[in-house]
This record gives sequence, structure tokens and C-alpha cells, in this order.
Amino acid sequence: MSAALHTPSRAAVPFDPAAVRVQFPILATTVHGKPLVYLDNAATAQKPLAVLDAERDYYTTANANVHRGVHFLSEEATRRYEAARGAVRRFVHAAGDDEIVFVRGTTEAVNLVAHSFVGPRLTPGDEIVITHLEHHSNIVPWQLLCERTGAVLKVAPIDDRGDVVAAVLERLLASPRARFLAMAHVSNALGTILPVAAFTALAHAHGIPVLVDGAQAAPHLAVDVQALGCDFYAFSGHKVFGPTGIGALYARREHLEAMIPWQGGGDMIASVSFEKTTWNRVPYKFEAGTPNIAGAIGLAAALDWLIAQDLAQVAAYEHDLLAYGTAALSAVPGLRLVGTAVAKASVLSFTLAGVHPHDVGTILDGEGIAIRTGHHCAQPVMDRFGIPATARASLALYNLRADLDALVAGLARVRALFPA
Repeated sequence: MSAALHTPSRAAVPFDPAAVRVQFPILATTVHGKPLVYLDNAATAQKPLAVLDAERDYYTTANANVHRGVHFLSEEATRRYEAARGAVRRFVHAAGDDEIVFVRGTTEAVNLVAHSFVGPRLTPGDEIVITHLEHHSNIVPWQLLCERTGAVLKVAPIDDRGDVVAAVLERLLASPRARFLAMAHVSNALGTILPVAAFTALAHAHGIPVLVDGAQAAPHLAVDVQALGCDFYAFSGHKVFGPTGIGALYARREHLEAMIPWQGGGDMIASVSFEKTTWNRVPYKFEAGTPNIAGAIGLAAALDWLIAQDLAQVAAYEHDLLAYGTAALSAVPGLRLVGTAVAKASVLSFTLAGVHPHDVGTILDGEGIAIRTGHHCAQPVMDRFGIPATARASLALYNLRADLDALVAGLARVRALFPA
């Protein structure tokens, strides 16, 4: 994992979250007569004007289908769409644009890899390794694949802090039947940052390819697939200040060349007859049908906008914000923080004694505070800690200490309604 985003910047002008906030119109919204305090960024992040303007500009000046026309609008739409692929390539530091496949999001990317890369390589008894931290989207596709192929799912446990037990993971990877490792870069439920580069090196030492779910990492960490060494890296646009319904899969070119198509249809073919169909070159053989052109353009605008920030300063700011929130919540009577790994991104999951998390979220909503409650599509994590759900406050670069102060004040309101 790159450390670039964890080193304070030496730039003369400090990061100014207030200047960032004004670029997000929704943050000026009032909810139930109260100013919006948006602390649900791990579910979806808000969108800056740069993204909103990019999508609107596409629809008003260049709307056409891509790759299929010789007229001006089609050529311009194609240019912008392929430029978006280049923006993703720069963001993840891939070797070439042809290593970037547009998908609907991280979930589709994982399913694509399961179907087209891992599945054909498996025989009964082979093992797929994941961690106990995974989102359901990085559990269920592998369970479905195991059911189809007779493979076995192996899970590396986590400790009481929410860190993966590295010794057990290493033992699982040393199995002669281990064939693939899929892991999160950052846990959506706990905020744990996994040592992805180190775990990838362990897997590769045994000839095991690696997929990284980067949905929660992309908004907070510098992503360099060359430094991480992974074979596949997936993330979703809406988590990283871009549109919903768009995401990207990085895959090593040699893997894409060897993989079978994911879906059949237009644009993923080179030729079609009733006797035989041949496939388009990569990455297009994995992009059947009319793509989400505006979404890709909006994603590129989001990534370019994020890169334009001083990312080292953003990371230092978010680290300070997380430390401030950790201290503030730790002082709330009856509050238990769930997930205390040393290396964490901007997630604060907690329970409040005697109050169901859903009640916490409902009361906070009445104060204009948006958090997430439930199992966060990570039920095994909840089971590990012996709880049905948590309340989760998740941060972004536009959040302020004042937002966390409002959260603490809102929790005082919860406690007043639910005395211990």
C-alpha cells in the first residue's frame, strides 16, 4: 500500500475543507429544519459541481452512442468516454488504458472476475481465500462459484481490534489447494486498512492471483496497483464522489486476454455469424451493450477533481478528523467503538448501551444528522463481535469537526430519550 496519503504535505497553503464544501451543493440542504450533517460517506459520497457539470455538459453537447458512428456527436462521445478510461488508468496507475474495464460498480467487477477468471480455473476441492472483514459483495459471488464448481471458501479471521490475523491468512495461502485471494483494501464496517501489498506478496509467493475490493479505499488512499502488486482492483464511482451505476475494474492485461467474456451482445464482438462469434479486443470484450457513457464521464470528472486536491494534506486532515471523532465518541457514556485497528480510514462504528442502532439513527435523523445503521452488508463482522448491528458515522474530506460535535450532541439527545 502506498504511504503517500499518510504523509502530511509541505504545501504552503493548508487544506481548507470550507473551500471544498462550497463545491457540494447538497451540503447546504436542511433536514427537518436543521442543517444537514452528512456522515454516511461509506454508503455513498456526495458529488461536487465538477461532476454534476460534466454529466450535464455531455448530455447537452455530445449525447450519442459510442464506438459505432462516424458523425460528429458519436465521435465526440467516444472521445470523452475513452478519455474517461484514461482518467481511471491514471488514478490507479495501471500500465495502460486497455487494463481498465468499465462496470456498474465493485459488485459487478467481483462477479466478472469470479465468472471469467477464477471459475474456469477451479476443480472440486480447490480453495478461494477471503477475510472475515469482507462486504457481502466479496463473499456471495465466491459462495455461488463454490456451489457451481465444488470449490471451498476459506476465511482468514480477524482479532478483537478488527485486524486480519496474518499468520492464519499465510497458512491458508500455503495450502496446495489455494487458488485465489480476494480481500478488501479498507473495511466498510470497521475502517480497517488491510496491508494489501504485504498480503498480495504472500499470495504471489504461492502463485495465487489476488483481487482487491477498493470501494472504500479509493476516496481516502492513494491507489497504485503497481505498488500493491495485485492482479485485479475494483472500485465504485459513487464512493469516490462520482455517479452511481458506474465503476471500474483494473486487471492485468494478460489476465484479460485469457479470460472468457462476461456478457454477450453488441460492442464486445469482432464478428458474428450464426456459426461462430469472435470477440473484440480487450477491454471491450467485457463491455457488452451501450455503456454508461455519462457515468464514465462523471467518474472521470470525480477522479480528476480528487487528484487535483493535495491528497497528502487531505489524508492528514482526514486522519486528524478521525482522531478527533474517536476521542469525542469515546467520551460518550455507554458508547462502544467497534473496530479499533491502528491503521484505519474514516469509519466510526459504535453501539450505545441500551439503545438499538436503528433508534440511534432515527433520532439523529431528527437532528439533521445522516449516519448508517445496520450490519452494513457485513453480517459476519457483526457476528464476530457478537452484535446484530452498529451505528456508523463515516467521514469525507468535506466533513468538519463541527459535524462530529453535532453527532455527539445528537447522541446526548438519544441518551435523554433512552436513559441508561
